[in-house]
Amino acid sequence: MLMKFIVCFIAGIGAGLGTGFAGMSAAAVISPMLITFLGMPAYEAVGIALSSDVLASAVSAYTYGKNKNLDIKNGLVMMVTVLIFTMVGSWISSLVPNTAMGGFSVFMTFLLGIKFIVRPVMTTKESMGDIEPKKRFGQSVLCGILIGFICGFIGAGGGMMMLLILTSVLGYELKTAVGTSVFIMTFTAFTGAVSHFTIGGAPDWWAMLFCILSTLLWARVAAKFANKAKPITLNRATGVVLTVLGIAIMTVNFLQ
Repeated sequence: MLMKFIVCFIAGIGAGLGTGFAGMSAAAVISPMLITFLGMPAYEAVGIALSSDVLASAVSAYTYGKNKNLDIKNGLVMMVTVLIFTMVGSWISSLVPNTAMGGFSVFMTFLLGIKFIVRPVMTTKESMGDIEPKKRFGQSVLCGILIGFICGFIGAGGGMMMLLILTSVLGYELKTAVGTSVFIMTFTAFTGAVSHFTIGGAPDWWAMLFCILSTLLWARVAAKFANKAKPITLNRATGVVLTVLGIAIMTVNFLQ
């Protein structure tokens, strides 16, 4: 039980910081930790990671929203298309041979971390307002389709894909991008967790409780810090967190 608590607490630190700072999915951190150090079946580990994502993303979204760093209107549009095309991508993925794309989201986490350190996102809210509502709506639909399909086909990377596209394609400033990302992830993670436990049965309740509480705690800490930080500081902090997590997850995956 002590070993279970330690592994889940450490996994929750990484997952919570990744969620609060960068809207990163907890599944990218928690799943490999539970599989490697507790010998947990992969399907159950992903289910626990997704359930940890729900409250952590919700409390992060609340914190970002309270600080007016959340685009709910376009976030809802993107969320609907992400959910629909995640199912489409998953179905198409089941029809093609397995590919060596499992490490895609982990490597992307590492590269995105480097990107935020070297080339920070300095877009302002004022420049975000220059885009017409109809154009923003169309962009949200198209990007939701792309993110959903890739997530469903590859099986991971939703948080990172959303952050990359929101900042690089849709021109969001970093805080609003992360706030919108965790808002969407609250619902996608809940949907994923329910489907996992419906299909795979009840999880290890203690492991799930430890992971949820640790992830929730550290996501809250990270989100509060992120909303008070200056843009350049937040970019660097986000970059360091993503780079370190990327290296750590690749190391854990290597040990499997």
